Amino acid sequence: MLIEVLGTFIAIVGFAVLLDTPRKYVLLAGAVGALSGFVYLLGIKWTLGETMAAFVSAILAGIVSHILARKYKTPVIIFLLGGILPTVPGAGMYRVVYSVISGNAAMTEYYLAETLQIAGVIALAVFLTESFFKLFVRDGWKQNSLRYVRQGEKRETGR
Repeated sequence: MLIEVLGTFIAIVGFAVLLDTPRKYVLLAGAVGALSGFVYLLGIKWTLGETMAAFVSAILAGIVSHILARKYKTPVIIFLLGGILPTVPGAGMYRVVYSVISGNAAMTEYYLAETLQIAGVIALAVFLTESFFKLFVRDGWKQNSLRYVRQGEKRETGR
């Protein structure tokens, strides 16, 4: 499992570089992705099922992303993309298309339902964490031009 988590970290760092994530946040994005991937693998190992493991992993990724975004005064999406990427059902979509091409209607239906469930719980987890931080975390933070700053703090200009 350690090798899989290390592979997830390397993949997320590569993905962050590909998306032009600022250099100072690339390793943090990789760490969020590795943590999320680790929780996903633990959920699978503890027989939570793929859907529930994806939900727990995405909830954790959302919480950690919001905390890091506030700490480093940066957009949440920088960390959230790397965090949910290990749970995205890419293999499920491949299986759906393969089953369609093979003409196996029963397997197409099964894989499509599973893939849509995983995608749905990821979206639900992102929504829930976003709502939680908007409703319950009122410590003077606000988003100002894609950055989190304390209320009353002036925004730095890059000029």
